[in-house]
Amino acid sequence: MSVRVGVLGASGYTACEAIRLLHRHPSAEVVLATSRAGGGRRVSDAHPSLRGVCDLELVEADPSRICEACDVVFSCLPHGASAAIVRPIADLGVRVVDLSADYRLGDAGVYEAWYGVAHPDPERLGRVPYGLCEFFRDQIRGASIVANPGCYPTAALLATLPLVRSGMLDASSLVIDAKSGISGAGRTLSEATHFVEANERVAAYKIGTHRHTPEIARVLELGGGASGGPAAFVPHLVPMTRGLLATCYGRVGEGVTEEDALVCLQDAYADEPFVRVVEAPSTRHVLHTNFCDVTVRRVGELLVAIGVIDNLGKGASSAAVQNMNAMLGLDETTGL
Repeated sequence: MSVRVGVLGASGYTACEAIRLLHRHPSAEVVLATSRAGGGRRVSDAHPSLRGVCDLELVEADPSRICEACDVVFSCLPHGASAAIVRPIADLGVRVVDLSADYRLGDAGVYEAWYGVAHPDPERLGRVPYGLCEFFRDQIRGASIVANPGCYPTAALLATLPLVRSGMLDASSLVIDAKSGISGAGRTLSEATHFVEANERVAAYKIGTHRHTPEIARVLELGGGASGGPAAFVPHLVPMTRGLLATCYGRVGEGVTEEDALVCLQDAYADEPFVRVVEAPSTRHVLHTNFCDVTVRRVGELLVAIGVIDNLGKGASSAAVQNMNAMLGLDETTGL
């Protein structure tokens, strides 16, 4: 199988990571890359590390041209802009892994409330599989569009979903304290991500208003059968380039021991190639990989579940490759 892949929004960090991964994929070739800041530039101009790896010219995102050239598209565009171009591409039969938030929520009203814009493709909301293969691979196989998960939800959900689903952890009491490297904020410079501001600084942001909150709530219900959670989600930026750690606290189920909870995670992920139950998760141990390392402890009447990922890997681009593999019926580990 030779899969022709297009990357939309190719000047950003997630696109760079995706192109790097696809270059080594034995069944895929990046044949098209788009950017609104094209002007004769090439992918390797935007990402000098890809010089000699991908020197494609950056072109405008024209749906007919994309559909003529590509079998699969990775959309690394911002919310709103992504669905606007994904809609005509998918209508013409090209498969899409959408790395934006545009298809992660199931309701246009919820999307508009959290993102402040009308959804460009509301008819598809609720029908696009959520791209967490460990829980939704049956829906992902053969899908035309997959909603690649957000980075914070990936770490938090992989750490907690088996526990919530088994009744060991009360989702309505769940507090998620998560910390991400600054690459998670994207390539566009802001005051908070300027080196002088970010260096030697850890800060919480968007407390109670972060847009991953409804995504986490929806998947806790879809995959865990629990409504009403999380109780709080508090993200932080930490002064490192990449990596993400989510520490998740919630009320423990009656009679549940720490050993019970660990066995629950071990059983859930025994056959999963990219989730490892470990003693002490660390971001350093998952850098540049598609792994999520998880563990759980009981502390008094709480369970404390921890998940770590590379926010540009399992939190974005390598997860997108895993989703593409699943969509196409390839082994999910191919190229990873």
